[in-house]
Amino acid sequence: MNNELDMNRIPQHIAIIMDGNGRWAMERGKERTVGHQAGVEAVRKITSECVRLGVKYLTLYTFSTENWNRPADEVSALMGLVLTSLEDEIFQKNNVRFRVIGDMRRLPENVYRKLRETEEHTANNTAMTMVVALSYSSRWEIVNAMQEIMQRRDMGESSYMDWKYIDEQMISKHLQTRFMPDPDLLIRTGGELRISNYLLWQIAYSELYFCDTYWPDFDEAELHKAIASFQSRQRRFGKTEAQVESEAASQNDKR
Repeated sequence: MNNELDMNRIPQHIAIIMDGNGRWAMERGKERTVGHQAGVEAVRKITSECVRLGVKYLTLYTFSTENWNRPADEVSALMGLVLTSLEDEIFQKNNVRFRVIGDMRRLPENVYRKLRETEEHTANNTAMTMVVALSYSSRWEIVNAMQEIMQRRDMGESSYMDWKYIDEQMISKHLQTRFMPDPDLLIRTGGELRISNYLLWQIAYSELYFCDTYWPDFDEAELHKAIASFQSRQRRFGKTEAQVESEAASQNDKR
């Protein structure tokens, strides 16, 4: 299935905006919640395939802070789906560690408790880390990081007293994602061409991939298309094409 992929250039961190569940269901004459249920099956397939390919971090945009504005019955169904989908099988079967980022204070107590239990039960798994962004928005995350920095400054911690120490590294250290590298590849399904307040700081140099496929239909073949697109690009990080090619040649000479 992955003959066309360069297994030496698999992105180490893939972030996904899983869009299109509701539209997938409505086009089939079903309730939106049916689409969310189908989306869980897609998560299982993509998780297993990412482990097989050697991806180290998979971050899934599951529920944004803006999603709290959706109809109460849909929010309730989504919270219930979080509970039922956090089965140890998907993590233990694939040796996957589970982590969650977002404003946990807004979650129902039973959901919060289940999330923490799953984190604890999978803490020693090593094949890949799956990160669920739940009750998350990037602007909230950045504001929260600034507040943490100011609190430590107010407490008189020496490394926070001089403004010259407030740099990119310090800000990154106070973000929810501080335990993992920035995404190499950001995928959005469902045909929309926007970021929707997701990992705005972290995707500064990520490769972006948009597709029309609704999330419930996003399978291993679709994932391979996204990775193949990633591998076809030259990541320059502000450098010229000639510089990147020269550095690559130098690295090859050293091998």
